[in-house]
Amino acid sequence: MTTWKLGDHTVNRIGFGAMRLDPATAVAVLRRAVELGVDHFDTAQFYGAANELLREALSPYPSEVLIATKVGPGTSLERGFYYATNAAELRAQVEDNLRVLGVDVLDLVNLRVPDDSGSLADQFAVLAGMRDEGLIRHLGVSNVRVEQLQEAVGIAPVVCVQNSYSVDDPLIDLCAAQGIAYVPFSSIVGPSSAAVQAVADAHGVSPQQVRLAATLRRSPNILAIPGTGKIPHLEQNVAAGAIQLTPEELATLTD
Repeated sequence: MTTWKLGDHTVNRIGFGAMRLDPATAVAVLRRAVELGVDHFDTAQFYGAANELLREALSPYPSEVLIATKVGPGTSLERGFYYATNAAELRAQVEDNLRVLGVDVLDLVNLRVPDDSGSLADQFAVLAGMRDEGLIRHLGVSNVRVEQLQEAVGIAPVVCVQNSYSVDDPLIDLCAAQGIAYVPFSSIVGPSSAAVQAVADAHGVSPQQVRLAATLRRSPNILAIPGTGKIPHLEQNVAAGAIQLTPEELATLTD
């Protein structure tokens, strides 16, 4: 797999998203992921048991492994699902991630903002303060527009943007020019088109592998984080990094 610099780690461009972990298989899947060279794991405390499963499977964490979590969204018995809006709530979420993952410092924290949100300056400044305290090594933003990224960069260094994938997202190239990783989610879900199926048949792989390979070809700063609860799917996802798509095939996939 090719690599990209994410903060102070050089990571393989196919990582692992923990949202879809199955508690029955998670430990085996996560340990197999490390064996396959996966060194970038994406998680969040509001994903349910994901952080607990990561800790059970991988702690003490190998030095090459980077765990990225996110804050902003939260859940509680009293409030249900909510977005943190003040310093106390954000600090509580960071501290929950530290405690459950079993670490003293979080490698990377993404601030996830709601759809159609406005300024993120106040919330991002809170995380920047915790970075200065030594609780967080690196910061990113999620579900953002160009102006929100620019706002965040003016407060503290940003090492990644995590957005729902669109091949035309202007943030992909903007981030590439600034050395910022673009980490798409939802990049391989959905039905397969006839074009994708034709390319998959030509390579003897699945349509999901073709979509993942095409996503990686879009720009060298893209770090994919497909998730799965099954080892065969994990192995297919990692193998997608070796699929060589021709310019003609890529053109059919983006028409």
